[in-house]
Amino acid sequence: MKRAAIVYNPLKVPDLDDMTERVKTFMDANGWDEPLWLETTQDDPGIGMCERALHDECDVVFVCGGDGTVMAAVTALAGCDVPLAILPAGTGNLLARNLDLPLNDEEEALRIGVSGRTVRIDVGVCEDRKFAVMAGIGFDAAIMRDAPEGLKKAVGWPAYLVSAGKHLRGRGIRVTITVDDGEPMHRRVRSVVVGNVGKLQAGIPLLPDAKPDDGQLDIVVIAPRNVLDWARVGSRVIRRADVPDRKMERFRTRHVVIEASRSQPRQLDGDVIEDSRTMDITIEEKALQVRVP
Repeated sequence: MKRAAIVYNPLKVPDLDDMTERVKTFMDANGWDEPLWLETTQDDPGIGMCERALHDECDVVFVCGGDGTVMAAVTALAGCDVPLAILPAGTGNLLARNLDLPLNDEEEALRIGVSGRTVRIDVGVCEDRKFAVMAGIGFDAAIMRDAPEGLKKAVGWPAYLVSAGKHLRGRGIRVTITVDDGEPMHRRVRSVVVGNVGKLQAGIPLLPDAKPDDGQLDIVVIAPRNVLDWARVGSRVIRRADVPDRKMERFRTRHVVIEASRSQPRQLDGDVIEDSRTMDITIEEKALQVRVP
């Protein structure tokens, strides 16, 4: 019989006993063995648990947690022959949103995991971590860092709008951006985002041309100087308007190095990592197997 592993974040799964029973019932009905349940910890958000699933020769690894749990699973499973499936939990669910996976239908997510299509997607690599959605430095990471946890639990992704309002009038940062082997570009920006896919929460198309399996990373450099500039940038993003100027520039790359004038908040797949002045990002083509509808 086939067997699934469920890597879950206990902080994101409040009804674990009920969920365990539902998942077991589903697996029984579909001819799968009882799943292996692996709980993440504060010290390990999921990498060791995915490695345990690989060691035990599980046929698919379900991830049930926030974006940080998914990122840990991407890091562990990239380059392996065991597919990743997602049981959405938490607030962001960015990878699920970009792959058109169900966000509020547990049974459908389970069905996709055991009998859906397996596709290969690219992953980005930053230091010793891998990501499947986006990496960013500056304003975007500060939004994620400062979104109130209580509000996120209460209302979901709109909590990030509250955090964004606090940072609209923040200082710009000087950065040097080197795309592939090109000449370094010097900018004063609020944020630089590097994406493997393009949609944010609520389906906002920040990088409308990004595809998860095209062997390229898409970059957006956001550099508004005032509230009016922010309104223009927001309008361009929502309308998918391609009007290049220094307020918002887009590039494509396989390798990018971003160097800031001072230490900045950084994020990978919506999960905040330690502050730094630099991000050195490359791509691994079709490194991750994922179950999709």
